Amino acid sequence: MQRRRGWLYKMGPGSITGTVPCHNKTQNPQSFFVHRKKKEPMAQSSSASVKLLVLVVLPALLLFLVQAQGARPAAANTTTPTPATTTGCAASSVTVSQSNTGDRAGYDPVFEVTVSNACRCAVRAVRLRSEGFASSVPVDPRLFRRAGRDYLVADGRRIEPGADARFRYAWDRAFRMTAAAVRDDCS
Repeated sequence: MQRRRGWLYKMGPGSITGTVPCHNKTQNPQSFFVHRKKKEPMAQSSSASVKLLVLVVLPALLLFLVQAQGARPAAANTTTPTPATTTGCAASSVTVSQSNTGDRAGYDPVFEVTVSNACRCAVRAVRLRSEGFASSVPVDPRLFRRAGRDYLVADGRRIEPGADARFRYAWDRAFRMTAAAVRDDCS
């Protein structure tokens, strides 16, 4: 910057280095010019990296975590059956598994629940327990409906050995479902 007739002028476009007059020429000639130093590039790059972290990396990480939460493997939400006893079938002889179908209802993923009968006999009045169950799409009440504290599967009808009943629901996450009670038709 130069001082001419009481005004300051830049010495080049965007120039940080250069000299700036600080006294009149009649004073000490050594103190006439003060040299400015360039800003350190380390301070600029650290503030740029903080901006990059806040504006790009953190939102991308949050988006990844939110999407990963809805895509759980079906095997992680499966109960294993125990062998049927000679007196009948217990609730543990019913296997409940869920899978993400890949479809969406609005923003919510659609899950398909499969209730399989692993007993040697037919079972009926299968009840599942699922705390806080909800669906953003209607579930056919003949396939799955609230019955007291639990949920009744397939309207209480028989599920033959090796057969299964299926229904779908949509929510932002899969609900944990376990077999609560069954009635067997072993005779």
